[in-house]
Amino acid sequence: MAPDRAAASARLHPRGSNQGGLRQYNERVVLQAIRLHGALPAAEIARLTQLTPQTVSQISRRLLDDGLLAKGEAMRGKVGQPSVPLALSPEGAYAIGIKIGRRSMDVLLVDFTGTVRARWSSEYEFPEPERVYGEIAQRVKSIRRKLGTAGQERLTGIGIAAPLSLGGWQALLGFPRHLSEQWDRTDLSETVSRLTNLPVQSLKDTAAACVAELVAGRGRQLRSFLYLFVDTFIGGGLVIDSAMRAGPHGNAGAIGSLPLGVARNGKPDQLLSVASMLTLERRFENAGLDVTATGDERALQAPWRTHTKRWLTDATNAIALSINCGACLLDLDGVIVDGSFSRELLDELLRTLPAALARYNWQGIYQPEVFAGTIGSDAQALGGAWIPLHASFAPDRDLFLKSSPTVE
Repeated sequence: MAPDRAAASARLHPRGSNQGGLRQYNERVVLQAIRLHGALPAAEIARLTQLTPQTVSQISRRLLDDGLLAKGEAMRGKVGQPSVPLALSPEGAYAIGIKIGRRSMDVLLVDFTGTVRARWSSEYEFPEPERVYGEIAQRVKSIRRKLGTAGQERLTGIGIAAPLSLGGWQALLGFPRHLSEQWDRTDLSETVSRLTNLPVQSLKDTAAACVAELVAGRGRQLRSFLYLFVDTFIGGGLVIDSAMRAGPHGNAGAIGSLPLGVARNGKPDQLLSVASMLTLERRFENAGLDVTATGDERALQAPWRTHTKRWLTDATNAIALSINCGACLLDLDGVIVDGSFSRELLDELLRTLPAALARYNWQGIYQPEVFAGTIGSDAQALGGAWIPLHASFAPDRDLFLKSSPTVE
């Protein structure tokens, strides 16, 4: 049974302070309460944030004047004056989310409510820095034209979702060495900021996908969860106490590197070598089939289905091991699985997974429930867009970038 939404939201909503000198913080608390719970009347905002009605009234007026909130239709009750719900104004702010992947790039324009207003995608065999940077500059120009002068003033920045080592895994991917060396020499965030004249923040691609699920998906119902995202390589993210955890070295949630056996006469395979879309793509390629079927409904149709079913068996056995290991180390409320493939393939993976989980010994540990992710292929770029929006308007600026203190 899914966790109770109201109880989960209660764990997430921030509390304000009625003391002076905290004006901006309290404004962010009010905005976050509305983002988590939807349109709310002032009395309900005061109850959720534990701010006084007078403080909420003052904050609401400022946020309405600033264009960050909008009034809804008055709700009439049996007694007293009708209450007017306050909602986030979609045009209150904008952000750009960019996913730079090993096979494709996505650019999203996202409004203040998290709705995607525009989308651009491009595919390539390998990401060439010059081409990637050129396309980003072009897309940002298109976004500025779309927003106009007034909208540009509300553009908070760019969030980039990219692998930690974009030019890495040369042997597995066949990544050209000269491109790998070019990526190693470039500072992604600094270069994009210089090209666009906008503030830029970056996050590991699968961690960014986890951010999208945490803020706008099923992650709002779970306090602590392991997140798995199946893309060219499978990867993940880790949420503990409703906050993303990266760790001092960025290893938290790096599930793709999990070994799938005990080292004996050689290094065991990693999860990413079995449960990634690259593996399914190569199965199709070896069979002489169109490899682009990995991303759509053809993967479950003849003649691709036979190869997909074999991949699902191997992938779910490996994923089940990662969940078992994760549960031994972490006390999780659940596990969320998503990917850049079709929703039909995700459903098939989740139908296959219980049998794979049953092959492992759960004695002595709690087996976490597995949930389907709700965002899909936009997750990485959308998570990127949430980074500047959150930094500008949420009470806890570091929610997505929590790291454990380094032990000295």
